Amino acid sequence: MFRFLCSRQLLPLKHRRTHLGFLQQNGFFIVKSFTSVGRLPESNQNPEEEEKHSFAVSYLINSCGLPAKSAILASQRVLFQSPERPDSVLNLFKENGFSNDQISHIVRKHPPVLLSDPEKTLLPKIELLRSIGVSSSELITILSSNPFLFKSNLKKRLIPCYDFLKSVLLVDEKVLKTFKRSPRSFLCDETNTMAPNIALLRQLGAPPSTISFLVTNYPPAAFTKHAKFVEVVHQVMEMGFDPTKTVFVLAIQVLLKMSKPKLESKLEFYKRWGWSKDMALAAFKRFPNCMQSSEEKITKTMDFLVNKIGWPSANIATYPSVINLSLEKRIIPRCSVVQILLAKVLVKNNLALGTFLRPTERIFLEQFVIRFQDDVPELLNVYQDKMSSGCRISV
Repeated sequence: MFRFLCSRQLLPLKHRRTHLGFLQQNGFFIVKSFTSVGRLPESNQNPEEEEKHSFAVSYLINSCGLPAKSAILASQRVLFQSPERPDSVLNLFKENGFSNDQISHIVRKHPPVLLSDPEKTLLPKIELLRSIGVSSSELITILSSNPFLFKSNLKKRLIPCYDFLKSVLLVDEKVLKTFKRSPRSFLCDETNTMAPNIALLRQLGAPPSTISFLVTNYPPAAFTKHAKFVEVVHQVMEMGFDPTKTVFVLAIQVLLKMSKPKLESKLEFYKRWGWSKDMALAAFKRFPNCMQSSEEKITKTMDFLVNKIGWPSANIATYPSVINLSLEKRIIPRCSVVQILLAKVLVKNNLALGTFLRPTERIFLEQFVIRFQDDVPELLNVYQDKMSSGCRISV
């Protein structure tokens, strides 16, 4: 709990101006001069306004825990000369589990929150989030990191956004998933962005499942300005993607982040590893995210698979999702196991990359390690030694 020595009675103005800094010692905030921190901004304020400014700075320091510099900046956005309303706001936060540091962060990012009506303005927003399933700990974390939610109008922005998301996603669980991925989804202009974007997808034949996948997994893509969204959707359609498939959504979210020149540059880069443009485009259609990998990541992965392991480059184009896999935690350990099995002729020499790189950890261990333990007892040790994380695996 914040504790402070200064009285809530205002000090004479001439004294308060030299007592705005503080340091925390033995649990108390000690008032001190902050000539090295800065001065109150010069202004033509009348004495009453100056008193409000000084009181606000002192309160922000002593009751909200803001550093002097931050308090001075915050006081330019909020002025008050009585502690009643700010105290009620701080009490609401504390009653709902916010720590002093979290409260300080909220006030620093959004000082006007101190003048909000706790019961009529703040609490209803908290209750709305709880109603869709946001847990207490999640609520505290989300609101502390995104205090701009407190300044959004409940009836004109938050509730309409929630209602629209619910109409598209049908269940609160998916609305909650969307909100967690992008809290700003509750601030979107659903009338001019999300609604026409979703209407376009429906017009093209995208099923509810595909639309739901876009909104819940890539909210910023769904909330893109409509003109840009239309442009990218048409580009994806021209490339031959099927709107009924999930990969259609993946292509949209990738191209929303990439300019056409950037995409062309990445296609050219894959040529260095033996892919023709048609092969690269085919790989993009199988797994659009392969175009988001950095050139450094592509180089390291292809160098290992092609030059060190000897896998044909064309085979990798058939399973482009392996480009995005961790080289240290998946590709190298699993390839090391498979190389031993190939050398001992325990697996076919035409084994496809996807059969051992894409499966889950449990399935890989069952099919390529446990299955051959009697024939190659050292397989598990080889696999564990190659794992960069150093985690030991029980089988």
